[in-house]
Amino acid sequence: MTALDTPPPPVVPRDASVVLTKVSKSFGPLVAVSDIDLVIRPGITALLGPNGAGKSTLLRLICGLAKPTTGTVWVAGGNPRFDDEARSHLGLVPQQDGVFERLTALETVRLAATLSGLADPEEQARRVLDTVELDAELERDVGTFSKGMRQRVKVAQALVHDPSVLVLDEPLNGLDPRQRHHMIDLFRRLGDAGRTVLVSSHVLDEVERFGSHVVVVAKGRLVAEGDFREIRTLLENQPHRIRVSCGQARDVAAELIRLPTVIGCEVVDAETVELTTGDVRAVRRQLLAICQKLDLTLHTISPLDDDLESVFRYLVGDRP
Repeated sequence: MTALDTPPPPVVPRDASVVLTKVSKSFGPLVAVSDIDLVIRPGITALLGPNGAGKSTLLRLICGLAKPTTGTVWVAGGNPRFDDEARSHLGLVPQQDGVFERLTALETVRLAATLSGLADPEEQARRVLDTVELDAELERDVGTFSKGMRQRVKVAQALVHDPSVLVLDEPLNGLDPRQRHHMIDLFRRLGDAGRTVLVSSHVLDEVERFGSHVVVVAKGRLVAEGDFREIRTLLENQPHRIRVSCGQARDVAAELIRLPTVIGCEVVDAETVELTTGDVRAVRRQLLAICQKLDLTLHTISPLDDDLESVFRYLVGDRP
């Protein structure tokens, strides 16, 4: 059987746009994506993970730009690596710029429209430039554009042929707050219209604004999937490390270690305690009560691992 004869996955859900079955991708000894099973449906799906998690490699596999080492990728009816019809359904906004710097925005998007075989490339280019709020009459080379403007040119290129599956790799990078709001609203509208919008991000609060289904990737593995509220709950329920400055650290630690909400406690110096808890809100209240009891002033409560890297370490079991 040749690559061109590669069949779709054994079971393709009727409402699926993208299906990955046991997909892995290695670069020599480096495993970038490991044994991923994933079904993506119309609407917005956010691909969430820290930098280096394998998000970009996964998106390249979905777009047919990389060949899986093992497993099968199916998009809109076919294998995107070999099937022209499947590829025609895809629109990609890569993380890298990938634009011709000496062309204007209109020339850049018109070229994409021409390569897609559209009947009126000029009209279609002007349409999508208006959609992303760029002036088609702007006589400046794309190479002189700001990061945010270049991002919008890439989105216009991806949209010009009206794809049913839109793949966006960190598309909000470089956008100012107003532009970010406009782009998020655009992606929502596309999802609501029945398009499949797959957008990657390493920013948890950014994903929340999409109001989307979330796929969490870490170390090349799919570690969680669900509605954003479910993922948010999962991430917030992880153990948190906190540093407390309040004086008389040994006395405070002796009180903290008795609490069922405190998993561990360490005296750092005479005035500082570091603790691990699964319930930050409860511990904050309890710390106030302890300081009142010991007649101490609570100076600071500082999170030590309030970042996505620690969240993903927890999800993949790589705990300190």
